Amino acid sequence: MSVPSVKFNRKDQPEFVRELRKRVNTYFQENNISKHANLKMKVKTVFMLFLYFTPLILLISGVVTNMWMIALMWVLMGLGMSGIGLSVMHDANHGAYSQNKRVNQIIGFVINFLGGYHVNWRIQHNVLHHSYTNVDGHDEDLENAVMRLSPHQEHKNIFKLQFLYAPLFYGIMTLFWTFGKDFIGVVRYNKKQLLEGQGRTFATAMTEVVFHKLWYLALTLFLPMIVLPIAWWQTVLFFLLMHFICGLFLALIFQPAHVIEETAFISASDDGSVENSWAIHQLRTTANFANGSTFFSWFVGGLNYQIEHHLFPNICHVHYRKISKIVKETAQEFNLPYHQHKTFFAAVKSHFVLLYRLGMGNLDHKILSA
Repeated sequence: MSVPSVKFNRKDQPEFVRELRKRVNTYFQENNISKHANLKMKVKTVFMLFLYFTPLILLISGVVTNMWMIALMWVLMGLGMSGIGLSVMHDANHGAYSQNKRVNQIIGFVINFLGGYHVNWRIQHNVLHHSYTNVDGHDEDLENAVMRLSPHQEHKNIFKLQFLYAPLFYGIMTLFWTFGKDFIGVVRYNKKQLLEGQGRTFATAMTEVVFHKLWYLALTLFLPMIVLPIAWWQTVLFFLLMHFICGLFLALIFQPAHVIEETAFISASDDGSVENSWAIHQLRTTANFANGSTFFSWFVGGLNYQIEHHLFPNICHVHYRKISKIVKETAQEFNLPYHQHKTFFAAVKSHFVLLYRLGMGNLDHKILSA
């Protein structure tokens, strides 16, 4: 069973995307700039890797023995996981880090050191989410058995409290990836014939998942349990804390980019067609936030420029701030939306307001369908 394709409307202002690509390409050509990682990106890569691996090495080498210092190491690892996920492996798995495919593969593989599986991530994120953003039944980022993230999804009474329990489930997101989701994903993507596109058979993918999970847990959980001078259950709690920090941080960056009051949620027609072209669809379903904060943008891998990322996923995020002006001006010229919140807090607030409305069964939300 293959994934039914969504048919975007190529007649929907095709001149917009042509003009936008022309202007963005001209920016890089005139300034003689590569679309891939620059020196600042490489320095950031080293920093994020050190932020995660240095505390890990200090823990498993037995250098850190004080309880509070041990706790600090796990907290730093949680932040390092977030930084690597948002700023390093994300670009690499999009092919945006380097012109060299092998370099992208090596850096993208780092997700396995965080408990994930690089093949599944590319399928869910690159193939399904980026291709079918906010399209009901296609974008797996909206599919969550314990939460209602789209007005097209069935309402259940338990969802009335989702605006309260959402942070808990966001916090265990990467834990679920580690212990459950990747196994489920391999089975599901095999049925949808999506593993083939990544050069994997079902047996190969499942073997890789099991192998990577085992060495990941041995390195980050079992070895610290043996080495650290604290009770084993305390190490388990710190391990859970690390994942909770990372999961919550990742969710609060990605969710306000698509699941907010201003963005559209799409339901394709029976033949898979939708109203807009792919580029315009991205503008309607995606939002930016906190674009005035340089440090915040640095740490989150430029993903507060989510519009630019969705329109140009093969461009390294260090360039998003510069091209965002081009994208915004071009969208305005063609009378197209350019959703953005001035602050991160405003974006998160919009997300939780929508969670509340969806949880209460309020369907009075901006819904676009073919």
